[in-house]
Amino acid sequence: MAKKYDQFRCQPRLPKFAIPKRYDLKLKPDLSACKFLGAVEISLDIVADTKFIVLNAADLFVDCKSGFEALQVELLEDDEILVSEFAESLPLGLGVLSMRFEGTLNDQMKGFYRSTYEHNGEKKNMAVTQFEPADARRCFPCWDEPACKATFKITLEVPSDLVALSNMPVAEERVDGNIKTICYQESPIMSTYLVAAVVGFFDYVEDHTPDGIKVRVYCQVGKTNQGKFALDVAVKTLGLYKEYFAMPYSLPKLDMIAIPDFAAGAMENYGLVTYRETALLYDDKHSAAANKQRVATVVAHELAHQWFGNLVTMEWWTHLWLNEGFATWVSYLAADGLFPDWKIWTQFLDESTEGLRLDGLSESHPIEVDINHACEIDEIFDAISYRKGVSVIRMLQSYLGPKVFQQALAKYIKKHACSNAKTEDLWAVLEEESHEPVNKLMNSWTKQKGYPVVSARVIDNKLEFEQRQFLASGCHGDGQWIVPITLCCGSYEKQKNFLLETRSQVIDTATLFGCSVSNDGPSSCWIKINVNQAGFYRVKYDEHLSAKLRYAIESKCLSAMDRYGILDDSFALSMAGQLPLSSLLTLMGAYREEPEYTVLSNLISISSKVARVVADADATLLDNIKIFFINLFQYSAERIGFDPKQGESHLDALLRGELFATLAVFGHDATLKDARKRFQAFLEDRNTHLLPPDIRRVDTAVYVAVMKDVTSSDRSGFDSLLKVYRETDLSQEKTRILGALGSCSDPDIILEVLNFLLTPEVRSQDVVFGLAVSREGREVAWKWLQNNWEHISNTWGRGFLMTRFVSAIVSPFSSYEKVKEVDEFFACRAKPSIARTLKQSIERVQINAKWVESIRGEKSLAHCVEELAYRKY
Repeated sequence: MAKKYDQFRCQPRLPKFAIPKRYDLKLKPDLSACKFLGAVEISLDIVADTKFIVLNAADLFVDCKSGFEALQVELLEDDEILVSEFAESLPLGLGVLSMRFEGTLNDQMKGFYRSTYEHNGEKKNMAVTQFEPADARRCFPCWDEPACKATFKITLEVPSDLVALSNMPVAEERVDGNIKTICYQESPIMSTYLVAAVVGFFDYVEDHTPDGIKVRVYCQVGKTNQGKFALDVAVKTLGLYKEYFAMPYSLPKLDMIAIPDFAAGAMENYGLVTYRETALLYDDKHSAAANKQRVATVVAHELAHQWFGNLVTMEWWTHLWLNEGFATWVSYLAADGLFPDWKIWTQFLDESTEGLRLDGLSESHPIEVDINHACEIDEIFDAISYRKGVSVIRMLQSYLGPKVFQQALAKYIKKHACSNAKTEDLWAVLEEESHEPVNKLMNSWTKQKGYPVVSARVIDNKLEFEQRQFLASGCHGDGQWIVPITLCCGSYEKQKNFLLETRSQVIDTATLFGCSVSNDGPSSCWIKINVNQAGFYRVKYDEHLSAKLRYAIESKCLSAMDRYGILDDSFALSMAGQLPLSSLLTLMGAYREEPEYTVLSNLISISSKVARVVADADATLLDNIKIFFINLFQYSAERIGFDPKQGESHLDALLRGELFATLAVFGHDATLKDARKRFQAFLEDRNTHLLPPDIRRVDTAVYVAVMKDVTSSDRSGFDSLLKVYRETDLSQEKTRILGALGSCSDPDIILEVLNFLLTPEVRSQDVVFGLAVSREGREVAWKWLQNNWEHISNTWGRGFLMTRFVSAIVSPFSSYEKVKEVDEFFACRAKPSIARTLKQSIERVQINAKWVESIRGEKSLAHCVEELAYRKY
């Protein structure tokens, strides 16, 4: 039987009968009862003959008293829409729709929600909004789509002792006893997902840009000192972007605020940017170098959105990658301008790697994804939209050149300001400015999933190239790309580039480089393809080219970016069964004296993954593998030392925590002994110089070393760490500890750790930090997930954090039996919001299982590992 209003159900977009022009929105939150009242008057333009007005609403009780007399008003909850039906067709032109409504300040970190904090020892609620992607509808009825831009006149009625903020400066404030009514200036035209309001007890630090924009960082009372670094970054960044985009920041003020409970890292609401505390606050005494860098890059990312996203907005969520990819790319530009010694463009390769790892799955998705329902949007806030997105932007900028690229971007911002744009609109401007076939080139990267591996070999002085879709499973895909190939021979002076538009191409090296290159030529005649890893693809070299590149690494002839790329591509090829593990390990040996943080950081990450898969494939090899890795990192460990040095670089400070944590995991005696001593000193004196913050970073040596010692019969280290967790009010310290708890090898303790995550002591935004457990804890974690699935699903099921539970706990396995088990468990439990993540996690288990099989089939592996473990340097 047909349901009423069937024509409006299950539609990806709202009908276009009416266009909102202006919202007059009043909200009155009740922080004790955790409810809110609201009223909205929406000025509409009726543009088509209709008896209906259809807009979004969810989780609201709506009392509809419209400027038009409606016959019937119905909230269709599954579709999150409100339908008003009228007796006759509505008059074309302008009209006003008025509604009153009530809602709950929920604890889901979306819509209009509550966050808790302590003030003078008393627990209190604050009210916060988080509307991206599609949750403004949980606060007020609206056309909740990015293309439906309107102006907003917002009024908040709140207790008079609280701070209340919105997108715009205050226009008028009236106090009536213990209630105050604040009217804010009308906003420029913007999308609903950027509307914001925050109400609570806050303090702030303030500064101004040279052209008079007031910038403030708000935080909990007593923490203002921790807001100064972000404030300084924000003021300078606004200046950088004004110049880069050739357009000033478009609002009279910018507020940034730290929220104790916040699902994402930050949200770019126009003029009122909200952050997790760890992404905005930085404490000189207790924060690590990594926290400083995170604050700088997140602030730069959110401020980039004020232009790219807020001023010019994507037309629909299909173009989300444009928002996020560009904001990420520009944030690196800003961070590099402010902190050149961070070598941030080398660190950028971590972004590319994350993108390549996810996009190597057959369960990946194109950068541009069709979105058919609001519930599908959350899952595309992933490494494809952000990391592949930003990587293909860098590839394009590298191909077109920085000047042309910047001029085109400024033109694009000017042309589409206060409006919406699609990916093609940007390509059109770039094409016009560069006279290159940008649309054709980029469509091959945005409209199909995956990327190529470009194979290269030398035969008779000719260089042969072939592209094939790379899949981590080792299977062959059928994608084909227009690949911007860059290469150099023997030095960076001899650099060439061309577009590989076909499956294969042969190039005469004499014509290309002015000299012939052959397999038996000198080692100094190496060839590096994808110079400085500017392209989003992998490279597979033949044996002769590989050997010469290993020589180039040991002879320090290659840039840090190229050393990183050769290592990362080899790791991916080994996982996909296209390169023996023994070849990867031999290559890793060439990095013993590696000086660069980003390269070492990836070497550390790869060594941990290799150790895990070897343990699953052949546990008898594990001791020698650990000895090899400990020896591999000794040079760096001796250079950097456990204690920070006066005036050392930011990058050395970043490296220390990662390096010694890894040595602790591999059971390096001296590191474990030193770490235990320092932790003991720390327990006796929280300000000891023996435990500076960079040693206490997430998963850092001391906390990991403490947990490595913990067993059911000796749990003192675990109890001490929990004591530190309970005593600190620094959120960065809490997440550091949560990240280390799972490194214990005792399954009973792991279960206790996981149960601790579900207690009120851990904020629901932070639980995901504790989900990475040791190899010995995998099975316990999987049973725990199954036993607590209903609770986890009810608590996190309406936001994107839910996907982290699935990926963190399922992905580390490496057996086909586990694939079957996971499939069976989720057969009747998978929701649309985790469907993609579940498929990807299962595919990762299959890839690990296949890798284990190929390692077991390597005849000479044991001999190779033994030789590497006992090699004398």
